[in-house]
Amino acid sequence: MNQTISLPLWLFVLIIAFAAVSFGSNFLLPSVRWFFRARMERALARLNLRLDRPIDLFKLAERQDRIARLVYDATVMEAVADYAAETGQPVPVVFEQARSYAREIVPGFSTTLYFGVAIRLARGLSRTLYRVRFGKPDEALRQIDPKATVVFVMNHRSNMDYVLITWLVAKRASLSYAVGEWARIWPLSGMIRAMGAYFIRRTSRNALYRRVLARYVQMTTSEGTTQAIFPEGGLSLDGRTGAAKLGLLSYIMAVEGRDVVFVPVGLAYDRVLEDRVLIRAAAEGSRRFRVRPLTVVGGVLSVALKLLLGRFKGFGTAAAAFGQPVSLAAFKASHPAPSTEALAQHLMRAISAVVPVVPVPLVAAALL
Repeated sequence: MNQTISLPLWLFVLIIAFAAVSFGSNFLLPSVRWFFRARMERALARLNLRLDRPIDLFKLAERQDRIARLVYDATVMEAVADYAAETGQPVPVVFEQARSYAREIVPGFSTTLYFGVAIRLARGLSRTLYRVRFGKPDEALRQIDPKATVVFVMNHRSNMDYVLITWLVAKRASLSYAVGEWARIWPLSGMIRAMGAYFIRRTSRNALYRRVLARYVQMTTSEGTTQAIFPEGGLSLDGRTGAAKLGLLSYIMAVEGRDVVFVPVGLAYDRVLEDRVLIRAAAEGSRRFRVRPLTVVGGVLSVALKLLLGRFKGFGTAAAAFGQPVSLAAFKASHPAPSTEALAQHLMRAISAVVPVVPVPLVAAALL
């Protein structure tokens, strides 16, 4: 028992290293995780007290947990079986395909990135590029049942829409967006996903994909996640509000058990960042936006240089206005046979009614 044991130095170092790893993994790291988790939960509780629309638990769940919940949902499993029978593929193959769609769609969410970084960037970018004029959403949100799911519906004028509306409602709610294929580029995709946005293939006709997407939208709506969607499904080529696409609205309309309240938002700009691209697309009669990377980089560098030299005059006025909330339950009650088309038309009229009038388009219309 009292004999001295000689060990090679390398073995002694290895034993100490294993002991340190064991101590860290079993005692130190759990304590550190508990400490930071407790701090995060307290910070989140304070944040939810400040927000009119608290962040729901579904949005805060781990991304892998939400993916698993979506994939093993009874509706998705039924869709897998139907698609396998329709195409003749083995069920395990179709299930893996559905899992890949779920991984593609389901976002993550970081409160630190959203409220600590994204909001500051959105505010700074909006004020740098535009003179921002807006009506406050406070009154519109205070009228809404706290148990209802809020969905902001907006006309789509520019990719600045995401930035502008995120900042404007930052003190009231965190938003989950449906974003198209343009945002699925590295490293933009990771940041957008961490901000709670979910990716959709707007032109996909795959039946399995559409059913997985529909179920995700219905699940997140049922859980009370505050969302923002662009019913037009794409940028306006001439500034006018267009007809609504029915996909996302039909998914939301099928939700039962919780009222959904749509808040119309009208957006207008003196000049949009994509003006030349949109003019070219309108002239060609195509909605394919050919954006040259070098042109984008050149434009960013030009604006940055003008800012450094104090010669940047901005892109004029950006304005936003909020309309009266539209309750889905009330809409269904007032329409004997409510349809997605009728809801879409009603919402687009409500959006058009609150689109602000800004100086440059007003003068241009007067001169034409």
